[in-house]
Amino acid sequence: MILIADSGSTKTDWCLCKKGAIVANIQTQGINPYHQSEEAIEEVLREELLPKLAHDSKQAPNNPSSIVFYGAGCANETACNRIKEAIYKVLGITNATIHSDLLGAARALCGHEEGIACVLGTGSNSCLFNGTDIIANTPPLGYILGDEGSSAVLGRRLVGDCLKNQLPEAIRDEFLAEYQLTQEIILEKVYRQPLANRFLASLTPFLSKHKEVPEVHKLLVDSFVDFFVRNVKQYRRPWLPIHFVGSIANAFATELKEAAESLGMELGTIMQSPMEGLVRYHSDNEE
Repeated sequence: MILIADSGSTKTDWCLCKKGAIVANIQTQGINPYHQSEEAIEEVLREELLPKLAHDSKQAPNNPSSIVFYGAGCANETACNRIKEAIYKVLGITNATIHSDLLGAARALCGHEEGIACVLGTGSNSCLFNGTDIIANTPPLGYILGDEGSSAVLGRRLVGDCLKNQLPEAIRDEFLAEYQLTQEIILEKVYRQPLANRFLASLTPFLSKHKEVPEVHKLLVDSFVDFFVRNVKQYRRPWLPIHFVGSIANAFATELKEAAESLGMELGTIMQSPMEGLVRYHSDNEE
């Protein structure tokens, strides 16, 4: 059996498969080796994955023989080895391959065809995929320097607009009251507490609820235009449709399409999760 993981900074989806058939679906908190130590990753695996793996699987005695892990932050050998070591220590599995979430998105969205694959979730990323490999990638740079269109950046823009009085007073007051926030609490969570990106990302449901408000609508469309201009345009493939995976792409598909059309770009497939595509890919390809 193979265990496939699709991990972002907020959550990790795990799918235990046998010959293309799903045995169990499991969810844990996100694993990102850029933000978490090996010890923290081990804790997630030991306390959240291991008990559910045994409980949810109908074939609990049959442990996975291999793991394919696609994750945010898995962009270099050091980061990948951090996850691989944690998997070995907790699960005792040596046959583990670690890839970027971007390759997972490309495989799920494009299969073996050329295409532009994008991730819009807690973070954002994009690539030009030739059907086998990623051949171009605009660096996402994280939520401080980049990650345009991601939930962390949308949350960052939301709190910035609230505190700088760029939203209607009623909307601002509703937001601060709903999340029990003040300027002091926001600054504490962003600048002094860990995982500020998760805090900012957690605020996007408010944008979804109020996306018909003109100022909120403009915030969303402008953010997605930034994503296309600063990332996708660099691939110079205007004839290729642009595929998306992620919670933000799924939740704001209308605004995403509006942003694309304003630039003369064409959207392709939008998936909330790449897992179905990854299960299909790995049922036809030995890792």
